Amino acid sequence: MGKRKTKAAPVKKVKQKLDTQFSCLFCNHEKSVNCTMDKKINIGSLSCKVCGQSFQTPINSLSQPIDIYSDWVDACEAVAEQEAGDQKQEDEYD
Repeated sequence: MGKRKTKAAPVKKVKQKLDTQFSCLFCNHEKSVNCTMDKKINIGSLSCKVCGQSFQTPINSLSQPIDIYSDWVDACEAVAEQEAGDQKQEDEYD
């Protein structure tokens, strides 16, 4: 009679960590924007080491640094659209 087959140990899944450093939208330096999260007061902040640009946004317990960065990108796009709309209105008055 043969031996019983032994069970192979389950393979651990490698969980990739998300970045905490990103490219700056204003000065275009790579990995110059550092995201930090203060979960006690629920505020996430980011700042650029090169140009000094900074941003803060409210976070929750599930937030990650990429969420702070994407909120910053969305806020920058909203400001750009608003300025484009204001510029268009000024051109209509001229």
